[in-house]
Amino acid sequence: MTSAGRFAPSPSGELHVGNLRTAVLAWLFARSTGRRFLMRVEDLDRARAGAEAEQLRDLTAIGVDWDGGVVRQTDREHLYAEAIEQLTAAGLTYECFCTRREIQEAPSAPHAPLGAYPGTCRNLSDDEREARRAARPAAVRLRSAVEEATVRDVLHGSYTGVVDDFVLRRNDGVTAYNLAVVVDDAAQGIDQVVRGDDLLPSTPRQAYLASLLNMPVPEYAHVPLVLNADGARLAKRDGAVTLADLALAGVTPDEVRDVLLASLGLPAGPLKHALAVFDPAVLPREPWIWPGLPGAQPGSDTPPRTGSHGA
Repeated sequence: MTSAGRFAPSPSGELHVGNLRTAVLAWLFARSTGRRFLMRVEDLDRARAGAEAEQLRDLTAIGVDWDGGVVRQTDREHLYAEAIEQLTAAGLTYECFCTRREIQEAPSAPHAPLGAYPGTCRNLSDDEREARRAARPAAVRLRSAVEEATVRDVLHGSYTGVVDDFVLRRNDGVTAYNLAVVVDDAAQGIDQVVRGDDLLPSTPRQAYLASLLNMPVPEYAHVPLVLNADGARLAKRDGAVTLADLALAGVTPDEVRDVLLASLGLPAGPLKHALAVFDPAVLPREPWIWPGLPGAQPGSDTPPRTGSHGA
């Protein structure tokens, strides 16, 4: 299996310009290194009817293409179950009956890293587990042997983060993100993961889990987010931030693509033009503030005319 990069959106709604910028970067990283570029829909949770089609349409509109068909996590539950069975057979899982509130209110375990699961259910007796099963269904947690792990990131360098007894399967039976993403990347031959830097703190957990499952740890590149004018993460409430919203203001997908490329110091036009000069070493390391509608003046509520260019 040849190496690959990927983009893996959750179909909870339309992609905003921050998502599209990350997709462009993931495409550039993969194509510039001769990797395949794959599309995976992470639809285990929060899937909205029609969102997948909208997202794929918008990615195509700005020039992001991919190799092969689209993979969906809901078709891969058997792979996640096999991974949990492998860990359980090795004594590396346990049932957890804690609610979110109980975890928040529980005292931290001695010497436990800040924010780590305190281990409340780690050493329950058989009788205690049986009693708790009668009260509520159990989640499945990893029985970790470490408290932290270090990964290498193309943009951030060496990064050390918490590894606790994190959830592998929720108590509603849904596979947790940290397990699914590790299994999927290994199964698809993905050895390069480019995504938003808000996911960097969870990466040491994923790398550690991959090592327990004898799966390769990919190369990571966590790219800066797009923020609004207040410095908060971009969201639908910030106005015209999706291709559909921007189209209503007369802004074309090509113009949106060019604004995103300009924010990365890359030339306008089809993505192949940016690919010819793409160099991760000179990418911006700070978040980008979305300037609003291309062509609109700062502080103006007037939308641009059709065909205007805000780069």
